[in-house]
Amino acid sequence: MRLAEPVNPEPCDCPACSDADVDPHELIDALVTGGAELLKTDDPIEAELFAASFLAAGDLAGDGFTEALDAGIVPAVAEIATPEALAVLLALDTVHDGTAAAEAARQLLNAGVPAPSWADEVREPLQAGTCRRFADPAGSASMLVCTFDRAGRSYGFVIHIDHLDCDAAANLVLFPAEVLEEVVSTLAENSRRAGVTVTEESLDPAELRWQVERALDARADHDREADPAELADEFEEGDEEGPGYHLLAVLLRAWIRALPEPTRPAARHHDGPAALSLVDDMAQILAAAQQIQSRGSRRAGSPTKLPAKRRKSAPPAPIYQIKVGLRGAKPPIWRRLELPADTSLAALHDIIQVAFGWNDSHLHVFETAYGDFGVADRELGYRAEAPVTLEQVASGVGDRFRYTYDFGDGWEHEIVVEKVLPRQAIAYPRCTGGRRAAPPDDCGGIWGYAELVEVLGDPGHPEHGDRLEWLGLASAADFQPARFDAAEITQALQA
Repeated sequence: MRLAEPVNPEPCDCPACSDADVDPHELIDALVTGGAELLKTDDPIEAELFAASFLAAGDLAGDGFTEALDAGIVPAVAEIATPEALAVLLALDTVHDGTAAAEAARQLLNAGVPAPSWADEVREPLQAGTCRRFADPAGSASMLVCTFDRAGRSYGFVIHIDHLDCDAAANLVLFPAEVLEEVVSTLAENSRRAGVTVTEESLDPAELRWQVERALDARADHDREADPAELADEFEEGDEEGPGYHLLAVLLRAWIRALPEPTRPAARHHDGPAALSLVDDMAQILAAAQQIQSRGSRRAGSPTKLPAKRRKSAPPAPIYQIKVGLRGAKPPIWRRLELPADTSLAALHDIIQVAFGWNDSHLHVFETAYGDFGVADRELGYRAEAPVTLEQVASGVGDRFRYTYDFGDGWEHEIVVEKVLPRQAIAYPRCTGGRRAAPPDDCGGIWGYAELVEVLGDPGHPEHGDRLEWLGLASAADFQPARFDAAEITQALQA
């Protein structure tokens, strides 16, 4: 959900966005030039997004930025002493957890520099509105939804927390509070489609703050371990698509500071619920190992680290030709598909559903050398599939992995990369080959489907009529298990 483009100084020469040496004078001039846009708005959130964008870029630049901001950048902006400079200082004060910008702005105001129209409004206290938590019963993920009110304006945040990833924040969305119920309805509908029944609870503001800070701190720890170039790409991508994660994290941190202090100590990254003795540690490790062993390992060895996602600055991804075969089917049932290598696993799930005619009414999982991916589920050990791409789990020709749909019927598909092709001026994804129609949903797996084919092929079978009725067919002639049409599948994939 997109709110507004952040107001960014142009060009951005900060270390996070450029490998070139930074000229401090050019940086200050660009910052104050961007401040001119702040004089044209009357909504303080534009000023907050402006400052959050600058601080987020500075955070990506590395250690020392906060000191440089307070000791160098703020005084240099204050020396310019124009309405644009004052707007920048007031904007920085809204999100920066420090006093330098506030003191510099106060001095300019006392000197008679005109303030922007939103200056009084942004000083009004923020009040917490809605504080809700939506979670799946398995405890793999949750969504915090909160709204903030100030001087008659209201905005809200959705904070997606991945509990399988150290309780880290996975994504942030900023929205106008008047669409709150639409946001809540969308969360419920998306959960329903994913086959997950979510629980909902109200939180008091202090508890909300604790959970938000835990999620943001864990994500910040992970970002410090990430490739700086990849983080810079994420930051730039956010600017193109609306306020991105890093910018919104700065703004959210500033807003939650207005909420009551949590009543329990801050969570520490990787900490469990309590400190354990060595004996307790070993007992838990042994219990976890036994639980994993009892589930049965589908692959030898532990999952290796997932390769990095293709960077935004990299060339367009090539096209993968993959073959998706239904395991155990005799005669064979398979599809040959062409699709971009950077297709997400969530999108690949949709593509396979269409290519085989499944109706997406059951759970699924991708089983790869890097772990299992599907709808995130802590109990099953499934990680979220949406952020992961095809080329991350299958890097080249010959690589293969498995996709299982409907854990009851157990439709297992073997996926293998057959070719890596250059892109052509055609639409993707497309189906270029295959064999036979796929079984209908809920027919009992491979053995149930074999029985279905046998029953429908025998008009004298006592269940012949019941099976036709179940399929909604007028006669057995309408049941065509050998039928396959690549063009028809391609049309459905691109519809």
